[in-house]
Amino acid sequence: MIVVTAVSRNAAYGIGFTDAVCLLFIYLVPALSHALSVPLYLLDPMRLAVLGALLVTGNWKNSLILAITLPFFSALLGMHPVFPKCLLIAIELSVNVLLFIWLSRAFGRSRAASGLAVFVSILLSKGLYYGLKALVLSAGLLQMDLVSTAPMIQLAVALLISLGFAIWWKK
Repeated sequence: MIVVTAVSRNAAYGIGFTDAVCLLFIYLVPALSHALSVPLYLLDPMRLAVLGALLVTGNWKNSLILAITLPFFSALLGMHPVFPKCLLIAIELSVNVLLFIWLSRAFGRSRAASGLAVFVSILLSKGLYYGLKALVLSAGLLQMDLVSTAPMIQLAVALLISLGFAIWWKK
């Protein structure tokens, strides 16, 4: 079943522009990392794009579509990540968006509650990601380390995203 939501023309343009910026950002991360000699992938660029789009537009359905499609877009253009990992990332980011929406309603509408909701949703979706990744690794579908980005970096990025939501979330 396809659900169509009516949005104003200005909102549609804003969402379209935000999506284009997200796609361009994901497309440019490898080149920027190489040019700057800084591993930008450590900053969780897909999560930044998906949650950034949610923060800018307030449209969780659009962010859910980005969560599902960005990993595959990245793989299509840059041959990374490999398909099983694309699937894991798409699941993780989708769960992140859905958990945030659910938790933000449960915690309340204040900015502080939104910051807490996004932090908890990131931690829970990361837990799911690593659980599923362990299963995929044990099945032999991927050959890589379970954890490739240091947990402290992941925690710092989660805290920065949470701070952004605590400051700028308007719902």
